[in-house]
Amino acid sequence: MTLTPATPDSAASEMSNGVNGFHKEMEKLHVNGHANGQLSSSEDEGEKRKKMNRKSSSPMMPAFMVSAPGKVIVFGEHAVVYGKAAIAASISLRSYLLVTHLSKSKRTVTMQFPDIDLIHTWNIDELPWQIFQSPTKKKYYYDLVTTLDEELLQAIQPHLVDISPGKSEAERKVHRNSAASFLYLFLSLGSPKSPGCRYTLRSTIPIGAGVGSSASIAVCLAAAMLLQIRTLSGPHPDQPPDEARVQMERINRWAFVAEMCIHGNPSGVDNTVATHGKAVVYQRTDYKKPPTVTPLWDFPELPLLLVDTKVPKSTAIEVAKVAALKNTHQELVGSILDAVDTITRSAESLIEEEYFDSEEPESLRRVGELMTINHGLLSALGVSHPRLERVRELVDHAGIGWTKLTGAGGGGCSISLIKPDVPKEKLDKLERQLEDEGYQKFRTTLGGDGVGVLWPAVLKNGLDEDEEGGMEIDLEKFLNAPGNDGVEKLVGVSGGLGGAEREGWKFWRVESQ
Repeated sequence: MTLTPATPDSAASEMSNGVNGFHKEMEKLHVNGHANGQLSSSEDEGEKRKKMNRKSSSPMMPAFMVSAPGKVIVFGEHAVVYGKAAIAASISLRSYLLVTHLSKSKRTVTMQFPDIDLIHTWNIDELPWQIFQSPTKKKYYYDLVTTLDEELLQAIQPHLVDISPGKSEAERKVHRNSAASFLYLFLSLGSPKSPGCRYTLRSTIPIGAGVGSSASIAVCLAAAMLLQIRTLSGPHPDQPPDEARVQMERINRWAFVAEMCIHGNPSGVDNTVATHGKAVVYQRTDYKKPPTVTPLWDFPELPLLLVDTKVPKSTAIEVAKVAALKNTHQELVGSILDAVDTITRSAESLIEEEYFDSEEPESLRRVGELMTINHGLLSALGVSHPRLERVRELVDHAGIGWTKLTGAGGGGCSISLIKPDVPKEKLDKLERQLEDEGYQKFRTTLGGDGVGVLWPAVLKNGLDEDEEGGMEIDLEKFLNAPGNDGVEKLVGVSGGLGGAEREGWKFWRVESQ
């Protein structure tokens, strides 16, 4: 599917027509201290004239939130390195970014990621705006940026020196990469007149496990900054699909820029899934050209158990392992990679069938069997691990579902598609056994929504407080939410009664049918 690119004219039209739904409510705010900008009848004409000539002050934006999901590779690992297709899908584990604005006199911007113990504040007026705003360097929100500008990266470096001075060098490297990504976006999309603000992020996605945590954060930051400069329309229920696609692609482009700051040469799959949600088919037949990324807008939501083996993985080592095996047994390994590609395409066709029903056991069985076969082929390539095989053994023995490794293998995570009729007691027993053996498990959903927005940061939970406007999410509540469960209970998109989607969160949604 070809996504329609954003253009300066289309964006200008959006802004001039006031279709940005998030900012309509600002018209309701008081201007010059009076509702709707009306002056008191008791004021004399001279005072009226002074007030009318005075420049209206801009009301401070309300606090708002942005959320984006993690991702797993469902089919096609390692074969994708050799030009075959892979399917990656979102998971319901998410990052949550709270943006709070400071008073006009406070000229600072703060980035706070408590999950990695990172907090840093910059003086906005001391940042290298001159080079970022120069005519030869300036990028606009509608630009397609496919490479980083080395001079801009160098201009950021002095502002990274004093980050996390008391940490180990390994931690400081992670923190500096995160800060560089943040500043590159902030300086590219903002301006010297950008208001003071604070970006606070909590994530329920395991970090460093190959499930897209950095891309989820990148999408949150890109969407938040584009919202702040009022260059996104929607999301709203009546938004035309083509317009929604333009908004998502705008977010996706800038999330990719943030990913380049961290990973150098990312594939673009992770940020695309985190933006669009659902799933994508990814294929790169020529590494001199961009990959083909086709969204699967109608990918179903499927029940999933994600298990982190806690075994550190190295994508480079596992890719090299398959390459060495292929050099030795070229025809045999080539046939295995072709078989993996056939599985991926079979899964794509199956999910797009008219009669596929994600709640129907037969449909799930067919998907699960393809996952099992895919794992067997990956194991034949030598990229599994005893801890991954143990998960598969436990799930198979309990008759709970179908399991495969996800990502490069050699450790990392496994995914298990859960049968719809599994008794809760049996699933609880499996999870206790996994915990006893040192695994970390997450009950999640495959193929859910992509980037979402809570504007303003107020949730309705079906409780009495809804009558008073709902529960406002403030910084203290957000920071003090205990662990993943606390974050999901406080702000989660599916944290409503009975796990229902909460009123307040809105998503750019597109269906192909």
